[in-house]
Amino acid sequence: MHHTTLILIELGAIFLGLGLLGRLAARVGMSPVPLYLLGGLALGAGGFVPLVGLGEFGHIASEIGVVLLLLMLGLEYTARELVTGLKGSWQAGVVDLVLNFTPGAALALILGWGAPGALVLGGVTYISSSGIVAKVLTDLGRLGNRETPVVLTILVLEDLAMAVYLPILTAGLAGLSLWGGLRTVAVALLAVTAVLLMALRFGPQISRLVHSPDRENFLLKLIGAALLVAGLASTLQVSAAVGAFLLGIAISGSTAHSAAKLLEPLRDLFAALFFVLFGLSTDPHSIPPVLGLAVGLALVTSATKVATGAWAARHAGIGVPGRLRAGAALIARGEFSIVIAGLAIASGAVHGQLAALATAYVMLLAVLGPVATRFVEPLGRPFLRGRKVPPARK
Repeated sequence: MHHTTLILIELGAIFLGLGLLGRLAARVGMSPVPLYLLGGLALGAGGFVPLVGLGEFGHIASEIGVVLLLLMLGLEYTARELVTGLKGSWQAGVVDLVLNFTPGAALALILGWGAPGALVLGGVTYISSSGIVAKVLTDLGRLGNRETPVVLTILVLEDLAMAVYLPILTAGLAGLSLWGGLRTVAVALLAVTAVLLMALRFGPQISRLVHSPDRENFLLKLIGAALLVAGLASTLQVSAAVGAFLLGIAISGSTAHSAAKLLEPLRDLFAALFFVLFGLSTDPHSIPPVLGLAVGLALVTSATKVATGAWAARHAGIGVPGRLRAGAALIARGEFSIVIAGLAIASGAVHGQLAALATAYVMLLAVLGPVATRFVEPLGRPFLRGRKVPPARK
């Protein structure tokens, strides 16, 4: 069979399967991410029907998926919102980082995976899934709750931390010297600072340059700018994902809203393909040996996320039920944990079991997070008996 024919057949089967899995996830009220990963495991090496024809196309499609994920993430925030959030809630960000990065990093060191493994697994356990959290809060009608701004602020701080973390990860995985690593991080920090300042000062002008009333022209400029900036960022040894994220921040106002609406179907398409291809790269037979570790790590980091949300909500003067809701909402891990693991696996600098552990871990918490968020509220009610809820701090 001709190679192009094989690719078309395999891609057609994947996209059709993704559609069916997404429909199943919507019916049971869960995120499709774990089902996409399961689909990839079923079709990869060691799976039921191994796919062998995607090759280089699959790799490029995965890269585009990561770029679009981070671009859309950047479009959700303005530079002013990020700066304001950092000033007002940096303590919650520090608590979040310490409590949730440490378990993953410690486990990697205990398993003998070294500093690169600790850097990767710490990032996997640190960052919550913005997409899953936002969807669950919307579905449950909690966007107007008093604790929701606390949850969203923590997510913003995590997303901002990604702009610093990813260059550090890239340097660590590349095995750069201390000087080379510091130079890479310094370039990334300068880039982040410069983009934030440019966005604050010239945001409307940048938005007007990208915007177009013609959808085709608008889409071409957005995709072209995103890929160009991502490529230039990689040239400077700064993660391509960071470049896309910074471009998203620089676009603001109605242009950002229109861009997000226009890019959403493409983002979903390539992101879904990214999750499947990550599953394809993981041998399902490698998961059972690390399943116990994944369950233990999921339980520990669920507790630390609940503690993070509860601390931040308490600091905002919110009562016990709201604290528990805030903590439970942050449990879910998803797209960015897999992005981090994917970058690590592609570099070849980490232990082979890390992909299996990350896959099992994300699948567990992508399911557990929404379930905990949905059912945690009754647990907080006994704390209200005979107690007054303190007023929110101004």
